[in-house]
Amino acid sequence: MPTRATPTERQKRLGAELRKMRTAADATTEYAAGLLGLDRTKVSNMESGVRAASPERVRILASNYECADTAYIDAVVGMAANRARGWWEQYRGSLPQGLLDVAELEWNSTRLRTMQTVHLPGLLHLSDYARAVFDSAIPPLPQSEVELRVAHRLMRQQVLEGEGAREYVGYVHEAAVRMQFGGRRATRAQLAYLCEATERPNITLRVLKVDAGAFPGAGHAVLYAHGAVPQLDTVQLDSAHGPEFTHAEAQLSKYDAHLRWMDERTLDETASRDFMHDIARQL
Repeated sequence: MPTRATPTERQKRLGAELRKMRTAADATTEYAAGLLGLDRTKVSNMESGVRAASPERVRILASNYECADTAYIDAVVGMAANRARGWWEQYRGSLPQGLLDVAELEWNSTRLRTMQTVHLPGLLHLSDYARAVFDSAIPPLPQSEVELRVAHRLMRQQVLEGEGAREYVGYVHEAAVRMQFGGRRATRAQLAYLCEATERPNITLRVLKVDAGAFPGAGHAVLYAHGAVPQLDTVQLDSAHGPEFTHAEAQLSKYDAHLRWMDERTLDETASRDFMHDIARQL
């Protein structure tokens, strides 16, 4: 199989899981190469996501690494088997790869949790609100790219719709609820839409009031995407340089604790909806 110049985050994750299995078995790349009839460079390329790994090769490696967790193995094999082009591929070459990686991460998740402190959840943006978010970038984005980003963001909402709709829980700080991206009218419409969205059984929004005081983290926007098995969970953080991804066990545990802290201290779903309604009426 040919190598990839720029593997996606999901392709890199598959490689990382192969490397994790190998190191847990205290096996060398030479040993893995012998199992597959390849040279060790190709094994290294698989583990970096530069080279594809077939489902058959994943099972051969897992079996010889004596990995006994069948659910985990099946999930990793599923990653290797799923090579269908997602809707986000239409934006490849037009938008930064990180944005496409976020869409792919959401699409392959089983459950989503987010934490927002500055703007409202991106998965539930209306076009005017999303446009205001992208228009605030420094240096300014070309208007054509702003519109592409808005379209891409709206299409991400597919994961919350239809027969396979993911469960979504969003924690939003009061500051984000009050922040007027796009002005009063756009913010009022956005808050009304959020209240309407929370009537759907798979969507929950919880507001953290300012009088709750200090909260964990440094104000990062956090996406916790649950995988097919817990070992494949991923955290994505927003940064000025684009999305960052982590799946280290310690980091997953830390951000899971952050979100559980939010769950204990935010308003319940009904009170949160009422609060957003009140803010909208004030605008």
